[in-house]
Amino acid sequence: MTKKRIALISTGGTIEKTYCELDGILRNEVNVLDVLLAGLVLNGVELVRVPLMNKDSLEMKQVDHDLIAETAQTMGKAYDGVVIVHGTDRLAETGECICELVGSPSVPVVLTGAMRPYEMRHTDAIQNMTEALTAVQILEPGVYAAMHNRVLKFPGVVKDREQGTFVKGSAV
Repeated sequence: MTKKRIALISTGGTIEKTYCELDGILRNEVNVLDVLLAGLVLNGVELVRVPLMNKDSLEMKQVDHDLIAETAQTMGKAYDGVVIVHGTDRLAETGECICELVGSPSVPVVLTGAMRPYEMRHTDAIQNMTEALTAVQILEPGVYAAMHNRVLKFPGVVKDREQGTFVKGSAV
């Protein structure tokens, strides 16, 4: 069986936040994705980590979205799929940017993140990462968001802040 070669681009976001007990603040200072990934069974997948940045997405500028889009395009030429771990506040902007700059990618590009950090007891990080890693292996080429038992295709994916998830359509 040939392994699927997946590039995993990490950009930070809530999924990677850690708690500092000295000041009581969640921050993007330590990369926790390796710990999360070590707990998953990834048979048939060759995962290549691409640590691009470690930012809260609220701090991202257009140059960051462009860099993520360009990196996804480059990785898409060398791998069977691309997963982007991203903060949920600006995930939709990056998905739209990929569509604008890249157009239709030659492989599936799946963005995911978490509403609650991996370190928290009731996190959605593990589920969302698992869904993204499954989705990238079975979807047709395109740009998608995978979270909370849904896969949505860009353009037109927005964060619904009332429901705490992503939907198709106008922002709520």
